[in-house]
Amino acid sequence: MARPDKLKLGTFVYTFGFNPAAWRHPDVDVNGANRIDHLLNVAKMSEAAKFDFMFLADSPAAAIGDPEALSRSPTKMNRFEPLSLISALSVLTERIGFVATASTSFYEPFNLARIFASIDHLSGGRACWNVVTSDHDETGYNYNFDGLPPHSWRYERGAEFVDVVFGLWDSYEPDALILDKASGLYYDKDKLHTLNHKGTHFQVRGPLNIAASPQGRPVIAQAGGSEPGMELAARTAEIVFSLASSLERNKAFAENVKGRMAKFGRQTSDLKMMPGVVINVGETKAEAQAKVNFLIDNLHPDVGRWMLGEFLETDLSGAALDEPFPMERLPAEPKGSKALFEELTDYIRKGHTLGHLIRHYAEKSTGNGITGTPTEIADFMEEWFEAGAADGFILMCPTLPASLADFIRLVVPELRRRGLFRDDYEGSTLRENLGLSLPANRYAAARQPG
Repeated sequence: MARPDKLKLGTFVYTFGFNPAAWRHPDVDVNGANRIDHLLNVAKMSEAAKFDFMFLADSPAAAIGDPEALSRSPTKMNRFEPLSLISALSVLTERIGFVATASTSFYEPFNLARIFASIDHLSGGRACWNVVTSDHDETGYNYNFDGLPPHSWRYERGAEFVDVVFGLWDSYEPDALILDKASGLYYDKDKLHTLNHKGTHFQVRGPLNIAASPQGRPVIAQAGGSEPGMELAARTAEIVFSLASSLERNKAFAENVKGRMAKFGRQTSDLKMMPGVVINVGETKAEAQAKVNFLIDNLHPDVGRWMLGEFLETDLSGAALDEPFPMERLPAEPKGSKALFEELTDYIRKGHTLGHLIRHYAEKSTGNGITGTPTEIADFMEEWFEAGAADGFILMCPTLPASLADFIRLVVPELRRRGLFRDDYEGSTLRENLGLSLPANRYAAARQPG
């Protein structure tokens, strides 16, 4: 039986595209990392196609590693700070949402609550915070740490951080502003609340000095397959970003996370499971594969080694491309995405050479790519959607804007023909377009009888 709702779609943004060789594509503006024109074009393309949001991944650090490889891979070496960027993009667009990454390990709750509340007002209710705890050592070196703090510490701090931010976002009740010039009363003092939080990691008095968000509070996104990550997602997240490794694995992951929501008094309809998927589409299979081949052919071997080694957090310099992956360099467990680590280690244990693994990583972009015709792409999305493995997808476009333009031109019409994707936005806020309920203000709720 067909689902009554529609697919949700977001555009994942690294400046030039998800593939590390994307900046060499002939349609890419190589100056785009430092000019708003390029990313504004991506935002407006996504908005014209009625996508739900633009998703800006980030790490507040330059990459570390082989200088030769880094000089050939600009993704982490030259890019905008995402909160500044979405502030600008939000006033130059009208309906598309903006998801920005910010780490609970290196911000303070009051700062982040105030920034996101401000962006939500500036955008008219289109802001979303992608909650991360950070997963690369280079980040910690910029924030008074010798590398990355332990995983358990980061998640414990992260959970308290989110609670404090939610409390601050509730500072003003929705109808607190009186705005009566005649009486001289600007707000109802009984509807402004001081948080007075004192916890393990934070002591925050409040209140937040900005009125309630247009959408109750900004939407919350999260990724993470660990036990603490799934628990935090079930309690707080409204978009969950996962790895599209297999339908069965994703369906189990979705059921696991959504199955925890009831104990937190939440409805499963208030969480959208959106796997990230790398799509190369062409009029024919051969045309789509040619786009993949171009990027692989333009991926320098030094970049391939560094790219894989960065995720695995191991040094692959000097490892022979035509020999099996050196298992002694494989860590016992990941510091980053557990699902992605498992996907790669499964491939490694099949005996593939390091060169094959790099090609696999590049082509599939972490094992979740699909290359094909518009019908094949739509079939893939429909199957996952109807099976409950996904409520939508985050498109990890190999190149920007070329791959996005291909998807909009070739796949979106087919999704609409099947009744899977909207013709127009349902509302003016991101929360409305995602079909999420309006969160209750804790103080206003306490005033209700019963």
